[in-house]
Amino acid sequence: WWVDRSPPNCGQPWGMTSTASVDHALAEFWQGGRVSVLATLIRSARGDFDRAEDALSEAIARAARRWSVDGVPARPAAWLLTTARRVLIDEARAATQSAVATTRLQTPEVVSDDASAADIASDEVADAHADDRLPLLYTCCHPALSSRAQITLALKSIGGLSVREIARALLEPDSTTAQRLVRTKRKIRLAGVPFRIPAAADLPDRTPAVRETLYLLFNEGYGATEGDTYLRQTIAEDAIRFARLLLTATVDDPESLGLLALMLLHHARRHARLAPDGAIIPLEEQDRTRWDSARIREGEHLLDRALARRRTGPYQLQAAIAALHATAQTPAATDWKQIAQLYGALRFWMPTPVVELNAAVALAMVHGPEWGLAQLDVLATEQGMATYHLLPAARADLLRRASRFAEAGTAYREAMALSRSTAEQQFLRRRIGECEAMGRS
Repeated sequence: WWVDRSPPNCGQPWGMTSTASVDHALAEFWQGGRVSVLATLIRSARGDFDRAEDALSEAIARAARRWSVDGVPARPAAWLLTTARRVLIDEARAATQSAVATTRLQTPEVVSDDASAADIASDEVADAHADDRLPLLYTCCHPALSSRAQITLALKSIGGLSVREIARALLEPDSTTAQRLVRTKRKIRLAGVPFRIPAAADLPDRTPAVRETLYLLFNEGYGATEGDTYLRQTIAEDAIRFARLLLTATVDDPESLGLLALMLLHHARRHARLAPDGAIIPLEEQDRTRWDSARIREGEHLLDRALARRRTGPYQLQAAIAALHATAQTPAATDWKQIAQLYGALRFWMPTPVVELNAAVALAMVHGPEWGLAQLDVLATEQGMATYHLLPAARADLLRRASRFAEAGTAYREAMALSRSTAEQQFLRRRIGECEAMGRS
């Protein structure tokens, strides 16, 4: 279950019968404490990600067995951390004894399956108070790694995303992502990449990769690339927490401020984005009274602080676009002309097909759908866009706005065939039905 990131309360992944309270405790740990514990274990394992992940998996397996007998400890995360660290110690002892059979090492007692929850929970962990999350993030984004390797490892370790989810986010085959992940972990282990926040002088060069990773992590929480759950609020909120942590290391950095503002402004709409049946509600159809006004105000405040520094960057531009959407009282009041201008500036910073797609849609809202359709035809030849479901979805929407309903239905079907998200498929199916009805009228 660790590899596939399945929540602990789904089925019986360890082959043991567990109580509802144990399932609940493990699910809460998975959603809240997993990253902190994993970060500490990676530091204890001297950067060996695989050993740390395996140790945590073993600790969770033991918890599923022992907690159903002894009860859930008062501090589940501390229990799991202590147990996993003892697993690491046991492995190290075994490896040493295998290599040097004549040497006897005294090590702390290994936690057996018969140890009680109370015994382990009472064991003090010297550095349990330490927050290793930000050092972990900077370790994942070390300059010794390529940009793609940094993002892949961080999305796996920090976000807990599966290989398939990361591949979808990076618009590449699953096998490419899996192979890169193996190579990256090996390189960190062999190179002895330090587990720490960089010195102040190195932060400006090291932080852009961290921001990009958090951005992709938030995007997966904002709209999952596949599966039955479209809004993965735990992932989105983890990304927001990390963005807040990042500000403690990069005080008043305009792009770090812009990134957090962007996340808050988007996350403010979370309660209005899904229909009761789970289908997506597009922005123009959302009930704006359900938007989180406190998050919007905080996002605007952070954006104002960033813009006051007068060092424009891509996250500030995206936050400014999000702010224009979030503060429009009605869909008709949306300032599409200014949004299109901001996308024009963003294309300079992020000349990617996805940004070009959003820019084309924004300009279509100003100049008309036919103009946007011509731009989308050009984008269809870009690398990775042939399987990117939002391209035919955008084309379908513009065709619908142009009253070309038969063509729109075809494009919606193409998008639905490419999408792996249940919520997106429900929305696209609804649009297909609307186009068919309009075509008959």
